[in-house]
Amino acid sequence: MAKGRRIVSISETAGADGMLAMLKHKGVSRREFLRFCAVIGATLAVPVEMVGKIADALASVRRPPVIWLEFQDCAGCTESFLRASRPTVAEIVLDLLSVDYHETIMAAAGRQAEEAREATIKTGGHLVIVEGSIPIKDGGLYCCVGGRTAMEILSEATRGAAAVIAVGNCAAFGGLAAAEPNPTGAVGVRDLVKGVPVINLPGCPVNAINITATVVHYLTFKSLPELDAWGRPLFAYGKRIHDNCERRAHFDAGQFVEAWGDEGHRKGWCLYKMGCKGPETYSNCPTVRWNEGINWPVGAGHGCVGCTQPGFWDTMTPFYRRLPTVPGFSVESTADKIGLGLAAAAAVGVAAHAVASSVRRKTKGTEES
Repeated sequence: MAKGRRIVSISETAGADGMLAMLKHKGVSRREFLRFCAVIGATLAVPVEMVGKIADALASVRRPPVIWLEFQDCAGCTESFLRASRPTVAEIVLDLLSVDYHETIMAAAGRQAEEAREATIKTGGHLVIVEGSIPIKDGGLYCCVGGRTAMEILSEATRGAAAVIAVGNCAAFGGLAAAEPNPTGAVGVRDLVKGVPVINLPGCPVNAINITATVVHYLTFKSLPELDAWGRPLFAYGKRIHDNCERRAHFDAGQFVEAWGDEGHRKGWCLYKMGCKGPETYSNCPTVRWNEGINWPVGAGHGCVGCTQPGFWDTMTPFYRRLPTVPGFSVESTADKIGLGLAAAAAVGVAAHAVASSVRRKTKGTEES
């Protein structure tokens, strides 16, 4: 997708008041609001002077209607969304977005809920957030809501939509449901939705800060962020986990965890030999982290499982075996040599890794950029 692709004007999705007025009403100070804008600006990797533009846009923007659909999922992305802390879920749900339909959290039920969704679709210009994969085998009968298949509901909900946001690996690429032998014929949103911009926010679950940042980009710049070949925003999925990992220095120094609980594990050494998929995974996990930015799996001592990549789960399992067959990755044999623990290992590791990275960049090239 071209950079800064323009989509339907947000003015067509008008609500009542600006966000700042509503936050003030709820006791949220302007200082807190500006702090939130700064965090989002940093996540989007925009220049610091753009924080003011984000603040001005959000202060006056009106709430866009949102339809949140759940298909073949575990509701993990909803759980992640509900635990957003920047801003809190109340600020997101009530002040930034008008979530007109969400099967897990909405108060309405039955026909009343269906009517709310239909009214939003009829108005048009809405956002559709999809969680979970869509089964297409046997006419899609493996996932039905109210007697209608997920395929039918998705097709209807995206009619006249401004954009579709696929959250989680299942909605983006099929996820766990699409793992071999994929009994339901599960696919991601982009395999079915045509003619409407689709942005993928994979992860198991998606990090809520990436949902927020994507929506803020949409509200501020009236466009979707720049995407990679897999439909993922570059601000969140443009860099390899391995390159920003806090354990990277140990990889370069040839210091690897060899067994759970060993001295290297206690000292925070590299988890590559324990199956970490960070060298093959693109995500901003090391920088945005989880639980109010406190920690993330690798920081807590567990390797990355590669949940933001296409083909997860098949290409990333077994989780505790080092990357064996992922195409384009040539560093494994080098890691074995580094692991000998020679005095000169650090220098060898840096050089070998630089070569491996160079080879990888050439082979991955267009795939990840």
